[in-house]
Amino acid sequence: MKNIMGEDAIASEENQLIPAQRQQIIIDLLHKAGVATIKSLVERFGVSHMTIRRDIAALEQSGRVISTPGGVKLTSWISQAPPRGRTERSTLEMPRKRAIAQQAGELIQDNMMLIIDAGTTCQALTPFLVQRRGVCVVTNDFYVVDSLFTTQGISVIHTGGAVDSDSRSSSGVLATKVLEEINADLYFMSSGAWNLDDGVTTTSTDKVQFKQAAMRSATATCLIADSTKYGVRESYRVAALDELDEIITDDDLSQSAQSDIAQGQTAHITLVHAE
Repeated sequence: MKNIMGEDAIASEENQLIPAQRQQIIIDLLHKAGVATIKSLVERFGVSHMTIRRDIAALEQSGRVISTPGGVKLTSWISQAPPRGRTERSTLEMPRKRAIAQQAGELIQDNMMLIIDAGTTCQALTPFLVQRRGVCVVTNDFYVVDSLFTTQGISVIHTGGAVDSDSRSSSGVLATKVLEEINADLYFMSSGAWNLDDGVTTTSTDKVQFKQAAMRSATATCLIADSTKYGVRESYRVAALDELDEIITDDDLSQSAQSDIAQGQTAHITLVHAE
């Protein structure tokens, strides 16, 4: 009897929740189960189907969940931390990354100075530099440097700095100082975490300093990141989306996210289709 009364008391309390509280509980439930049905949420909170659908719409708009037929699930990588290691990430979402990189390559012209960020999506950009001439690439990514060693007509500058063995890249004060001495045409920024509310976020202050210095040194900044990274938030903020000039991602980005970014005072967004 006590157990039944306790459950009734919890249900009664949850009936009185404001939307933000109810939505946080939904997120907590999804972290445990991964998915939930609208019916189960209606029964859990003792509210109408329409109320739950509004909650799901609000959470989807923020990039934290994705609607499914009759239910809701967490956005990719929300329920677990994305892999940090370069080796782990190198095989993930490659069709998306290649499609994004190919589109990004259309922005590159002969005789440009580029800053290319660290990451597997940025590494995927290197084959699309082959037809360009007089291009100078400044990068903190050792794999990008290695990919361009034998490419004719491309000069490469590595920024140096403190080495991160997991990402095979460098950052920190020394890397930032190199960026302060150049005037680049275009910065290709990578990110494992971006959303409308928080913008681009990352895992360390060194990476923040590097990315912000690159933005200051370049005439334009283009974020290249696949849709699985949308809705993820890391500890340190790099920039709001309206501080970017271009975003290239794939067309699996949710319709609500596409609409919000398009309507907001943010960067121009280009969606590509991955085969």
